[in-house]
Amino acid sequence: MRTSELEAPYPGRRRMMQQRGVWDIYSFHVNSTVTSRYAITVITSRVANGHENSTEIDFHVKIPKTAFISKFRMTIDGMIYDGVVKPKEEARKQYNTAVSRGQSGGLVSAVGRTLEDFKTSVSVAAYSKVTFELTYEELLQRRLGNYELLINAQPGQPVKDFKIDVSLYEKPGINFLQVEGSLASNDLGSAITKSHVDEKAWVKFYPTQDQQITCDGCGEKGLSGDLKIIFDVERPHSKGDIRENGGFFVHYFAPTGLPRIPKNVVFVVDQSGSMAGKKIEQTRTALLKILGDLDEDDHFGLICFDDKISPWKQKLLRATQQNLDKAKKIVTTITDRGGTDINAAVLEGVKMIKKSHREGSASILILLTDGDPTSGETRPERIQSNVREAIGKRFPLYCLGFGLDVNFEFLQKMAQENSGVARRIYEASDAALQLKGFYEEVAVPLLTSVQMSYRGAANLTQTSFSYYYNGSEIVVAGQITDINDFSTEVIGISTNSKVYKMYSDVLPAEDDKLPAEMGGFDNLLQRLWAYLTVKQLLEKELMLTGEEKEALSKEVLDISIKHSFVTPLTSMVVTKPEGEDSQVANKPKEGDKSADDAGARRAYYDLLSVAGDDDDYADDFAYSEDYDDYVGVKSSSMISGREDHHGPSLVYGLLGSGVCLAVLGILAASIFWFKRRKHTRPPHADHSKSASPCMGPVSVSCEDQGVESVTLMDKSGKELKALPS
Repeated sequence: MRTSELEAPYPGRRRMMQQRGVWDIYSFHVNSTVTSRYAITVITSRVANGHENSTEIDFHVKIPKTAFISKFRMTIDGMIYDGVVKPKEEARKQYNTAVSRGQSGGLVSAVGRTLEDFKTSVSVAAYSKVTFELTYEELLQRRLGNYELLINAQPGQPVKDFKIDVSLYEKPGINFLQVEGSLASNDLGSAITKSHVDEKAWVKFYPTQDQQITCDGCGEKGLSGDLKIIFDVERPHSKGDIRENGGFFVHYFAPTGLPRIPKNVVFVVDQSGSMAGKKIEQTRTALLKILGDLDEDDHFGLICFDDKISPWKQKLLRATQQNLDKAKKIVTTITDRGGTDINAAVLEGVKMIKKSHREGSASILILLTDGDPTSGETRPERIQSNVREAIGKRFPLYCLGFGLDVNFEFLQKMAQENSGVARRIYEASDAALQLKGFYEEVAVPLLTSVQMSYRGAANLTQTSFSYYYNGSEIVVAGQITDINDFSTEVIGISTNSKVYKMYSDVLPAEDDKLPAEMGGFDNLLQRLWAYLTVKQLLEKELMLTGEEKEALSKEVLDISIKHSFVTPLTSMVVTKPEGEDSQVANKPKEGDKSADDAGARRAYYDLLSVAGDDDDYADDFAYSEDYDDYVGVKSSSMISGREDHHGPSLVYGLLGSGVCLAVLGILAASIFWFKRRKHTRPPHADHSKSASPCMGPVSVSCEDQGVESVTLMDKSGKELKALPS
């Protein structure tokens, strides 16, 4: 939670905001229960207003991007105010009505690397208390042999009663448990206790107020950081782990002891002008490490592209030390130049794999790019069609989008249409590690063409998977229609084209049933099924159009409403005491440029650094979650009318502001012209210090002219946010 006068959602609250800081968070609890890999986390904050006047109190927390909010409640003077999940269109009407009256708008959520924000505020009477309670749910995904539960805590001040409690229940048994993250640093280590007995484990984090002030990076604002609970489970059965509860089941399939399948991998690397600077350097670093990890029975290819396609060799080569050394020399010479012909580059990669396919091997195509197609075929729909037809479901395509300016939805569609996934690589000091980390997830295929079949069950989630990789896990959930006829069958292709088959007609035993109290819900597995179904249908929706898309969207909407999930198709309307406006919480979408437009973020940080205030924020705007603190803030400068302007300074202030606007208008036009040329820059050009992307008209009021804030608008003139001058 934060206190800031700038967060006043409209000018009328500015005076009230000046009273912030007098309220006390006397209790901050995070309680997370993980049952059969499904995590339900409740954040409860209790705040007292010790001021003699009514005060606006904030609730601001961060939750994992992969989670769905399922409950929000405020309790004020014994009165309960629950958030209600509604279809997004219905909630938007309510939101627009409030905005049209000049009142507060939504609960702004900003997509970061792993977290997104939830924030709201409420007016609390003098010497009164408020309790905020937020619940979110997520299915933990196994990566590189581990599950990770991420909990963020930053209450904004030292708290007397600060507790994080995590309990895990995994029926097969927990084989290891460790705690990491910035909150697990040495000076806070004594605040952590953990215990582990067979299928149960507990982690407690109870820092004292003194620790919250004196720990590294702490101070008057108390703790701010992450706690990561990392664990894995025992796998005693090759058939996997099957749990049943309330007529629903979940099947976790992650067999061990399988031989690795030799792979054919082609790296398609963007070297266009926009990759200049750190991007191209980090790409070279990552490729050198990845090449060093290839096994000798793997085959590999390398294609660099700009507006021309430059394959290192015309066919795949075996990963012998001699070939790897030659490839590494080529990697060190990759330089930025020219435009971006994604279509021709990917098709060349497909052609290379087809030409060198080996029986008993697994083929993988990996594309790394940072921009839109600007050369050759530039229509995204046509490129997707060409790639889909060329691959023909023979192998997966993985798309890595470098930075915030990349057309991520285009990459998502292209990857998902070809049995792969898209991943954003953030421009940061660890970008090379991000690239290598992704590769490690797909580096060791163990099964291909995996088909999961179930008798006596219906309403199944995804049952076909192109590959099963070492350290990952296949998860299927569904509804049991006949418990006496329930059975499972798994078929896949192992090394040397051997058929792997696992069949089980064993009914879920009484011990396989989950105790409802462990998850806090009577229908825990139904919620797990709903979560997984919504996630997979939203991915599928991305590839559909017309009536098919509408029908699938309706299915997602119905499931989301029934289980109170805040998804990209729903919103939570947060009701408040009489006299205050409702707010709307939306689920931000990766790549969405509405609430957290990449250009807006970049311009925000550019202006912030000019003002000299960037010391309080992360150097890399891709990491910072503070950007959205300014979204929705309206200017109270004399442009919108000030009560305390001082005679002639108003006239000079307006004239000065006009000069600033003219200069910035020219700057904006220059940036627009520069951005249009970014993919056709000359070779070796240094673009690492390029200006921010154009955002259309920009209105800026200058500090030395007596104006208090900066207002950014989109191309239509719609106000985006205000910044301190």
